Amino acid sequence: MPLLEVSQSRQISASIHMEESTALQIDQYANFIHASADDVIEQALKYIFSKDRDFQEFLKSPAANKVTPTLRIRKGPQSGDALEAPKKPIAMTKPAESSTRIGEARA
Repeated sequence: MPLLEVSQSRQISASIHMEESTALQIDQYANFIHASADDVIEQALKYIFSKDRDFQEFLKSPAANKVTPTLRIRKGPQSGDALEAPKKPIAMTKPAESSTRIGEARA
């Protein structure tokens, strides 16, 4: 029996907008815990989803399967296509005064 169990998950790329101060704190927290910004966002969302009792009840309802997707997911190669190009690091640009666009963030 192996000593380590590695589970692979399918990851996607998505674009999100957020307050500039939030993006800064994500980077600061990532530095604080020696992780990537992607990992901070992933784990923070998993934590919130698991702790929100009302959301957990909602997930059991038929309405949870009828949600209109709003997350802007970037389309990549389909299975069987050539290997994906290496992921680019997160780039911060300022498209609007009150928000920061984070490119190549995985959601």
